[in-house]
Amino acid sequence: MAKYIFITGGVVSSLGKGMASAAIGSLLQARGYKVRMRKMDPYLNIDPGTMSPYQHGEVFVTEDGAETDLDLGHYERFTGVPCHRTDSISGGKIYYNVLMKERHGEYLGATVQAIPHVTDEIKHFIESALTDEDFVLYEIGGTVGDIEGTLFLEAVRQFAITVGRNNCLFLHLTLLPYIPTAGELKTKPTQHSVKKLLETGIQPDILLCRSQLMLSDSERRKIGLFCNINPQNVIIALDADSIYKIPLQYHDEGLDRQILKHFGMLENAPDPNLEKWQKIVHTINAWEHETTIGVVGKYCGLPDAYKSLNEALFHAGIAHKTKVNIKWIESDTLETMTEEQINTVFHGIHGILVPGGFGQRGIEGKMIAEHYARTRKIPFFGICLGMQTAVIEASRNLLGIKDANSTEFTEDCTPVVALMTQWEQDGRKQVRTKQNDMGGTMRLGAYPCQLKQGSLAAKLYDNADVIYERHRHRYEVDIKIAKRLEEKGMIISGLSPDKMLPEIIELQDHPFYIGVQFHPEFKSRAFEAHPLFKGFIAAALKQTKLI
Repeated sequence: MAKYIFITGGVVSSLGKGMASAAIGSLLQARGYKVRMRKMDPYLNIDPGTMSPYQHGEVFVTEDGAETDLDLGHYERFTGVPCHRTDSISGGKIYYNVLMKERHGEYLGATVQAIPHVTDEIKHFIESALTDEDFVLYEIGGTVGDIEGTLFLEAVRQFAITVGRNNCLFLHLTLLPYIPTAGELKTKPTQHSVKKLLETGIQPDILLCRSQLMLSDSERRKIGLFCNINPQNVIIALDADSIYKIPLQYHDEGLDRQILKHFGMLENAPDPNLEKWQKIVHTINAWEHETTIGVVGKYCGLPDAYKSLNEALFHAGIAHKTKVNIKWIESDTLETMTEEQINTVFHGIHGILVPGGFGQRGIEGKMIAEHYARTRKIPFFGICLGMQTAVIEASRNLLGIKDANSTEFTEDCTPVVALMTQWEQDGRKQVRTKQNDMGGTMRLGAYPCQLKQGSLAAKLYDNADVIYERHRHRYEVDIKIAKRLEEKGMIISGLSPDKMLPEIIELQDHPFYIGVQFHPEFKSRAFEAHPLFKGFIAAALKQTKLI
């Protein structure tokens, strides 16, 4: 039978429950266990697909096309286990399912109530779609005490009774603030948070305490005493200068040992193999090279808006033993700059990356950056919208189509990029119009792409014929315009199987100029950097004359 671990958070939001969950999963995996990572978000959106990145960070897309919380990206990057749409649920989706069942008469005329119907639906999610996992980890979003999360906590309390308390572990992540004027860590917020959790009927088994400083034995005993927990199960989670050091820190603090001890599995548990984590930490602590990448985006004020992108650049840096510095450039600020000011902004930058996004703001600024990279021979990497704007810029300046644009931004243009109205997915025709709902109506998830042999893209993918990458977009580059650009040296190096949708474009006679319609950052791993990002950083390093 699988063992269930529920991770909650208290005191303040953004403590890093997702990172903690991913690190715990990786430690159990290092001991040879099969793990599954899942997320329960209490908010009432069906999913985060329609949220602004400033509200909830990036939207992470799974292989099967679910728009999910960015924490699922942490899960995949740390464990290498692909997440599925069945691994993410929101309060909105739970209520939607309950209401649809009521409309279909599935409750046999009963009055639909929060308990048992909503909690039963949550418990159904907890048990659904499992196979032969040894451990299933469930991160519960939000902070204990949030009204939206009340029914989720009630559901997991009931679930623990059903499957047996010995098969469940409740881990609570809290904060130990340091007050400089008092010169000490304060344990009271943690005590209050645990008290709030106890009010829901849940006694945490392990406390994971975020802190700037190490706990003393007396402080550990004090927390254990007031929170009904063995002091050995009060684990310190010191701030780390790299998230990839966290698994080793947790192991040194004995977290994986205490988890296995709780389940009575410690005596027969295999020793952990942490070699791959040790190698990464060794590389991070001794970079051999350094390069700077300019990311010209629309949401640079919140790094979490580009979380997977940040990590993919970092992974490529690990592969080349290179510290990758990111210079964030808000695309709309470029639109009012003089040429001299633009030169100043890009001074010292060895590569320019234009990521995805939605909406008209900053579009012209993205094209200014792309024109700069194209004409100055600076390595360039465009992702999703970044590819589309690169094609628009080339259409304007290489083909002379002065009103080239996307119908996402204006109808009064020559449509180089236009709304995709139908396509095939898993053998079924998908049809969309501008009147469709916004949520979940894009081309989402993994789609095949046929590579042009002899192209830079094919070389980066080890001369593969077909690759599968994850998409999240509504608009597509016009194949006719893309073919006209081939006469100017911008070739289509990746196509959909029906040869109608350009998936990759690249510029010949350029050190590195690639645009992709998909999001390769979603498939990058610390132990296996994505080939496109590896190639991009290699090209940026050549700019620094280091290799």
